[in-house]
Amino acid sequence: MKRIYYFLVFAVILSAGVYFLHGAEAPVCESPDGLTMVSFERLDGGRMVYSVERDGKTIIKSSKLGLETREENLSEGFEIDDIDYASVEEKWTQPWGENKEMTDHHNEFAVNLSNSEGTHLTIRFRAFNDGVAFRYEVKSEKEQLTLTGEKTEFNFAGEGTSWSIPANFETYELDYRKLPLSEVADGNTPFTFRMDNGTFGSIHEAALYDYPEMTLRRNDDGVMQADLAPMPDGTKGIVKGEFKTPWRTIQIGDAAVDLINSSMILNLNEPSKIADTSWIKPQKYVGVWWGMHIGVQTWVMGRQHGATTENALRHIDFAVENNIQGVLFEGWNCGWENWGGSQSFDYMKPYADFDVERIVAYAREKGVELWMHNETGGNIPEYEAVMDKAMAQYAAWGVHALKTGYAGGFKDGYRHHSQYGVQHYQRVVECAAKHQLMIDAHEPIKDTGIRRTWPNMMTREGARGMEWNAWSEGNTADYLCTLPFVRLLGGPMDYTPGIFDLDYNRAKADKNRIQWNGDNSKCCIKTTLARQIANWVIIYSPLQMAADLIENYEEHPAFEFFRQFDADCDWSEALAGEIGEYIVVARRAGDRFFVGAGTNSEAREVDVKLDFLKQGERYEAVIYGDDVKSDDRNDYIIERRVVTADDTLHIAMAEAGGCAVTLIPKAE
Repeated sequence: MKRIYYFLVFAVILSAGVYFLHGAEAPVCESPDGLTMVSFERLDGGRMVYSVERDGKTIIKSSKLGLETREENLSEGFEIDDIDYASVEEKWTQPWGENKEMTDHHNEFAVNLSNSEGTHLTIRFRAFNDGVAFRYEVKSEKEQLTLTGEKTEFNFAGEGTSWSIPANFETYELDYRKLPLSEVADGNTPFTFRMDNGTFGSIHEAALYDYPEMTLRRNDDGVMQADLAPMPDGTKGIVKGEFKTPWRTIQIGDAAVDLINSSMILNLNEPSKIADTSWIKPQKYVGVWWGMHIGVQTWVMGRQHGATTENALRHIDFAVENNIQGVLFEGWNCGWENWGGSQSFDYMKPYADFDVERIVAYAREKGVELWMHNETGGNIPEYEAVMDKAMAQYAAWGVHALKTGYAGGFKDGYRHHSQYGVQHYQRVVECAAKHQLMIDAHEPIKDTGIRRTWPNMMTREGARGMEWNAWSEGNTADYLCTLPFVRLLGGPMDYTPGIFDLDYNRAKADKNRIQWNGDNSKCCIKTTLARQIANWVIIYSPLQMAADLIENYEEHPAFEFFRQFDADCDWSEALAGEIGEYIVVARRAGDRFFVGAGTNSEAREVDVKLDFLKQGERYEAVIYGDDVKSDDRNDYIIERRVVTADDTLHIAMAEAGGCAVTLIPKAE
């Protein structure tokens, strides 16, 4: 009977791309375009493996599956009960995002298994045109289980090249390594690779809510295996007897930019749980921030305090004059004097020189969104005890944006990326949603697409951002050309771009301020000015900052780009690029288009077809590019011309350079 049943299933679902390769024990699922295939096999002893192919070429060869708990063995000893199949094609919209109109098109099979202890395990596989994903769904008779590990392997079928940061359970602010796949001992995700056969891919996870983060570590068999962030006692966490893991994802493409253009991570998350999203508004912002990092302002109240009433009003005026919607103030609240000690902050009490009532009233009068900032210093118990009350106060002030920070070790030995950390970050997002607050999280848990389900989770840091240029050797142009193909595959990043004073000359010359911070020989921005402008397009964030001191933008001709720029885009596409070499991205907001291009340490010329423009429409292109004839990184050109969808834009970039373009429909 079993053979007849499987034959009938084969006949019914063959068109959906799900079928059996070798009979009942080896179900296979193809992507809708037929190019990508994931298969499952149950081996002797009930061990389970999977494999992945792309266009007939094996990417992931036979790799182990399973979970480890203290109470039960969830890796072997299971028998197949039945297999469910599905094929989905649906369109959905999101209130903001790289692309607001989305399509979820995938084929699926779910292998339902059980063991002699009455435990049911489902391994659900999905195949998309842009990759494959799977997760574990457990139903145990026990009330809870102690998670001790995960057997999941990613056994690469050949040699290739990888780009990743080292595995670390506390920070993602590490530099990228370009290594042969065979030489990687460990790595965090997204873990991006290119096989020698030409296929590109990236391993990550989706829908991480109540589980430790997954990193990759080479096991004793020489295979990359899931390694979960531990709790202080060495276990990986506590889960209910009935639970689902995050999705384990492998984005796949034939070109590097295919990974950027993938929507698989978002499609693996559930629809929005926020019914009314009208208060969730992408925006541009400025603020009191960069001055502290370069050492000309302080977070704590004193002679050089940045977040003062006078400075606040000045920033609000600047925002109004320059088509900027929001203003951020770090160091507004009491407690910064405890930094490095108790790490204790008062999240509702402003410093005496920050008249919050006056500032709130002035911002409301001017139509500017105020941002509050909550640095926790890793003191999670203190923050969770007061965050609901603090957020209620911010809501009463009319605030809709909150930047959070976790610069410091968590108390009691907990890791940032452990189950404890993941649960905390999610509690913050849900509490913020209750008070209609958008979240910009720094020192966060990595993005796994939960912004679809909780669209108030707008952006986060999670990599070496702009501040690294203030007090370290800085971020190179090669790093910036790697970032879109690794970190940004997870989701938006608050990189805080757009520094115009590349050598901090204004700050260094101000003798009335505090002593210069750091080694002057190291402190500078390692790109051209044009690349700083291009980063507003390349490094996607729905909350996009012009991060420099606002006096460096005043009367600067090139700042016109940011005035015209719209962070609330409707469509995006990475047009061209190679990992660590260069990147070209186009975005549309309403009827306006923006293009950003950047190169690594090599000068480069690229041709950009403008066929993404509306046919029959004429556009005024304003091009902010490098002065390639100059050796000065500060030198730029602004060129204007009229173009159509039939034109090609030739872009010349200096070393560590870039180009940004606005394309606005031309009135006849």
